[in-house]
Amino acid sequence: MTDKMIVGWRETLSLPGLGIIKINAKIDTGARTSCLHAFRVETFERDEAPWVRFWIHPKQHNDEVVTECEAPIVDERVVRDSGGHEEKRYVIRTDICIGGQTWPAEITLTNRENMAFRMLLGRTAMHHRIVVDPVESFLIPFEETEQ
Repeated sequence: MTDKMIVGWRETLSLPGLGIIKINAKIDTGARTSCLHAFRVETFERDEAPWVRFWIHPKQHNDEVVTECEAPIVDERVVRDSGGHEEKRYVIRTDICIGGQTWPAEITLTNRENMAFRMLLGRTAMHHRIVVDPVESFLIPFEETEQ
């Protein structure tokens, strides 16, 4: 068995492929799919493939900092939120960096403006690499060199 990283129920990570150097995420074993806040979304084509451009406020409780991101669309899925509401979302694939480890994950895009966290890391993105200590927070030191 490979050593697993023990994380708290919230951690700071980066999404370097999207230009997001630092974002706080809720580590949510109850959520199958990971999701990322996108307050504006546009689709376009690049090299005859579907892409999405989206804008995000990466800092919690701060709408002044904006990051514009682009990624290929890998799928569109209907996702049910914790309240039982269904929403069709674009799915992208990007690298997640935390604790000196990097791995690819699928992430859906949705407006999380009224949610406490701009990102949820769901269980399928944990890739058998993570164990969650539900009473702890920010167990993994964040280094801005993790890009």
